[in-house]
Amino acid sequence: MIGTGTGPGNFTGIRIAVAAARGLSLSLGIPAIGIGATEALALGLPRPCRIVIPARGDEVIWQDFGDAPTLPAPPLPAMCLRRELPPGPIISTPVMPIAEGIARLALARRDTPQPRPAPIYLRPADAAPARDRGPVMLP
Repeated sequence: MIGTGTGPGNFTGIRIAVAAARGLSLSLGIPAIGIGATEALALGLPRPCRIVIPARGDEVIWQDFGDAPTLPAPPLPAMCLRRELPPGPIISTPVMPIAEGIARLALARRDTPQPRPAPIYLRPADAAPARDRGPVMLP
């Protein structure tokens, strides 16, 4: 079994990690399990809790985790300016490094069917497609 982080995080790093995990999974015939960064950081924390990860400038990536129906975890983390964080649970400090959280969650899920890992993107890529027309391929 291969566990990999799916982000959000560094665009290129997440793409490489997910592609490597999926390639190894396919070639070795073993499952690859993707774990989100906020979920890995929330592992082992008392609930409800909020995970906040610094992003560019004054932006943060955040996600709330709770046991009660009044505080369901959103399907994906969200991004906003730090000063615009909505009310919610207190911001918690992770109790383990993100890599350990990914490994522990992947191990816990190894016996249940999981979707193929896919990157979690909260913003579009900075790179833009070329405006020039590509070369013509000759027959």
